[in-house]
Amino acid sequence: MRPLALALAFSILSAQETPLPATPVSARDQARSMIVSKYGIVAAPQYLASQAGAKILEAGGNAVDAAIAANAMTGLTQPYVNGIGGDLFAIYYEAKSGKLYGLNSSGWTPKALTTEYLKSKGIDKIDPIGVHAITVPGAVAGWDALRKRFGTMPFSRLLAPAIYYAENGFSMPEWGAKSWISDKLLKQPGYTATYQPGGVTPELGDTFKNPSLGESFRQIAAKGRDAYYKGSMTENMVKFLQAQGGTHTKEDFAEYEPEWVDPISTTYRGWKIYELPPNGQGVAALSMLNIMESFPIGDYGPNSTAALHVMIEAKKLAYADMAHYVGDPRFTAVPVAAMLSKELAAKRAQQIQMDKASCKVLPSEISQSLNAKGRETIYLSVVDKDGNIVSLIQSNYAGYGTGMVAPGAGFSFHNRGAGFELSPDKPNTLMGRKRPLHTIIPAFMQKDDITIGFGIMGGWNQSQAHAQFVANIVDFKMNVQMALESARFTKLTFEGCDVQMETRIPESVRLDLQKRGHLITPLPGFSSTVGNGEAVLHDKKRGVNFAGADPRTDSAAVAQLPAIP
Repeated sequence: MRPLALALAFSILSAQETPLPATPVSARDQARSMIVSKYGIVAAPQYLASQAGAKILEAGGNAVDAAIAANAMTGLTQPYVNGIGGDLFAIYYEAKSGKLYGLNSSGWTPKALTTEYLKSKGIDKIDPIGVHAITVPGAVAGWDALRKRFGTMPFSRLLAPAIYYAENGFSMPEWGAKSWISDKLLKQPGYTATYQPGGVTPELGDTFKNPSLGESFRQIAAKGRDAYYKGSMTENMVKFLQAQGGTHTKEDFAEYEPEWVDPISTTYRGWKIYELPPNGQGVAALSMLNIMESFPIGDYGPNSTAALHVMIEAKKLAYADMAHYVGDPRFTAVPVAAMLSKELAAKRAQQIQMDKASCKVLPSEISQSLNAKGRETIYLSVVDKDGNIVSLIQSNYAGYGTGMVAPGAGFSFHNRGAGFELSPDKPNTLMGRKRPLHTIIPAFMQKDDITIGFGIMGGWNQSQAHAQFVANIVDFKMNVQMALESARFTKLTFEGCDVQMETRIPESVRLDLQKRGHLITPLPGFSSTVGNGEAVLHDKKRGVNFAGADPRTDSAAVAQLPAIP
């Protein structure tokens, strides 16, 4: 035994002394792995939300049920970007029929709020944190519409996880601790009492409770949407808003209804890409893709000088048209078909000079300044075991929105109305019972047996981020996780040559772009400025689901566990 032991020890020592290869055999180009399962997956920007949705799937719920549960949880854990004081949009893909359904649950202005009324008060600009920026919130009505048409569970079950954590508390996560308090809102009524109890800002690892929000959820669980729009909650909200000088009435809430809409679409190199129609900005994402299709983006390579130049220039052209033509289609005609025509895109593409950035572009001639810069939103996507997909986005607009919290409500009111114009006769001019031009957009794409629900939040960042995601999937053959992680640019203004880029885009590329006239501001490697998103993918042929979650926030994609005896 002794010689054998010596030989074995020598062989182990020799193996340890053998130098390791300088490069792993299989290099890794992404920080996270996709989640892969034949069961359902919930991808949300906060891990407790993903877990809440996955639990609903495990209890027998479907994608819609899980999405509502996850959204309620994000309203608790990420109130600095969303909540039941904001609006909601969703796309639902029904696997058995192959049909897509769009839901626009953006709220309208009070009936009495008009440009004439504001001018009579000496107001020529809507204060982004003032009461006139508060439209009737649509989130709860959106949950109700989705649940009644496609869900299987009552609100009492769907809101139970959020109620538990609201009343018992959750541990403050990393990104949440960094984003929790907005100094500019500290004097807003109800803000500090709700989010900074005792005047102390919760830090990483601290337990935070919001029993008032738990009680609001309990009322919705017991009485459904009527609790919010026709009940004691309504009376409390209206009394509070009127005390701040608002024109809101109980009728403005009671008469509000979300709208089922047909998604709009375009093709991009054999894929079908879907967005929701105006009053959202999704038409700009599709216009941008149409323009990009005139160029061999895939040949240029990901985050190359040529690819980024084309995308940035396409963004300017598409957004110029969106800003000029889009408003609430119930009040003004929006030429969506013309804006999405391949003929128009080809003409717009001809305006792009490959060696020079355009610092001023004009809208297309088809037979508005934007006065708020909200970019605070959550996006989540769910795929269930049957391949049904929910692509859902929900927002306060700018951070906590107005930061105003009605007594005992536990949530802040959004400031979506700050996006209106007060100049007359524009598509986005303020009127009573009108919905503003909206930034938040869910998306969906499909080719053959592959269906993908995706979205990336971030105000005016969203359409350009969607186009970059699609290019990553289609042109650069990335999987959904890598497509989300890949470094992005964003241009949050509508004029000029300014553009922001994550520094993971090589410095040599940024220098080349600057030589073409782009004025580049570098961002950290993983920056919230370019938004964060999630994506789920269903492979019908193999019966397998995939999901990705953006590392730019506290996100996670969580797979459903099957029933195990």
